[in-house]
Amino acid sequence: QLQAYGGGLVQAGGSLRLSCAASGRTFSNYHMGWFRQAPGAERVFVAAIDWTGRNTYYADSVKGRFTISRDNAKNTVYLQMNSLKPEDTAVYYCATGTRPYLSSRNREYDYWGQGTRVTVSS
Repeated sequence: QLQAYGGGLVQAGGSLRLSCAASGRTFSNYHMGWFRQAPGAERVFVAAIDWTGRNTYYADSVKGRFTISRDNAKNTVYLQMNSLKPEDTAVYYCATGTRPYLSSRNREYDYWGQGTRVTVSS
């Protein structure tokens, strides 16, 4: 089970830190990913991190602004979001990867958590 939290309303240029707490699995065995879904749009990839925490992968739209990290001792993955833009407004989801590589494909993740809403005002 995955539970994402930390969303909210923030002004453009601001920051938020999302967290995703995992339970029921050996969290440290899995790559983890963050995705987002804007109103009326498909769910898209944001960032991924391997099970060690040493390797990361970002969508071009967030590279340099967002940072994904994890704490395996706390079974938690984080998404630090800086320099937020109105186009970052979406519901953000975390999920566990099913491949031995970092993927941006929705179908290569399972155990999607409940999302957390991020709204960036201009």
